[in-house]
Amino acid sequence: MDRSTPRNDLILMVVFTAAVLTMPFWLAPIGAGYPDLLQKFAIFGIFAVGFNILFGLTGYLSFGHAAFLGVGSYTAVWSFKLLSMNILPAMILAIAIAGLFSLAIGYVSLRRTGIYFSILTLAFAQMSYNLAYSVLTPITNGETGLRVVRGDPHVIDRMFGMVEGESLPTPDLFGLRTIGWEGFYICAVALIVAFFIALRIFRSPFGLALRGIKSNQVRMSYTGFNTRPHTLAAFVISGMYAGLAGALLAITDPLAGAERMQWTASGEVVLMTILGGVGTLIGPILGAAIIKYFENIFSSFNEYTLEQTFSFLPDPLREGVVSVASLFVGEGWHLTLGLLFMLVVIFLPGGIMEGFRRLWRAITGRSAARRAEKLQPAE
Repeated sequence: MDRSTPRNDLILMVVFTAAVLTMPFWLAPIGAGYPDLLQKFAIFGIFAVGFNILFGLTGYLSFGHAAFLGVGSYTAVWSFKLLSMNILPAMILAIAIAGLFSLAIGYVSLRRTGIYFSILTLAFAQMSYNLAYSVLTPITNGETGLRVVRGDPHVIDRMFGMVEGESLPTPDLFGLRTIGWEGFYICAVALIVAFFIALRIFRSPFGLALRGIKSNQVRMSYTGFNTRPHTLAAFVISGMYAGLAGALLAITDPLAGAERMQWTASGEVVLMTILGGVGTLIGPILGAAIIKYFENIFSSFNEYTLEQTFSFLPDPLREGVVSVASLFVGEGWHLTLGLLFMLVVIFLPGGIMEGFRRLWRAITGRSAARRAEKLQPAE
């Protein structure tokens, strides 16, 4: 049962906002307090929050959400090339185009449920990837990727007298850079806004209807409730979140490539959501941050780093430890991610948020027990 109140939601928003804006300080001790990695936390957090609106609320598991991520990136880069290097038009257009694209795919895919829906979305995503990689080369620039180059029209910029300099133009927000700490705080504000919208959706009658669809769609249909517009709306909203995340990826690095549409990118957001906790507000963001942190840390290890780490061991033992550990780092860091995912699914089926709930119940349960003991009369 949802016991949320406006006051609790306000406290949640305040705490979440403070936590996001102060990430550079409290993540610094674990080596994550630099802007490039924090931008990834925010961007993929938005991607996962949007995916959770579909999967967490309706139970529809999409294996093709990377298609909308790619569409958002391509749209943003084309906005830079044709209109302006200001990121505001790029973000608006990316959200709109991704929404239209998801409307078309969702209209067809949502005619099926369960595994058939998942396979349809995967098929559409792979079709989009192949089209971007080969057939639509004039629009996507194929395997090379679409990027901003000298001589692009920049119609809006030229209307306001902005002349192209010697170096390549870079995205900005009314003069504010989109790299470094300025870029992180732009992404952080986008994450906070995206989280607030998701919170309102979760607490709204629309969100309650989506939960009912997840619980028993057939029973709701028998009562005369038309579920299709609601599932389609959830699919489109989720696609628009992915479009925003794709635009932010292009904003931090003005390049759009077909690899962002691959099935592995779609699988990654599924892992993020399940790892953090399906159907929870904070869980998908935690899952995204953990996966991107592990990717950054473990993929940077090599045999030399391991040799230095285990230098205190005797030579024969060190060689054995390094040879085993090297399987889990560098290019093999996905093996570490797989083990982590297995442990979470086996011991915490509800994700990391379930672990926090168990810990909270244990703490509050002990506190309640102590208070009860104190209230008991002495014999």
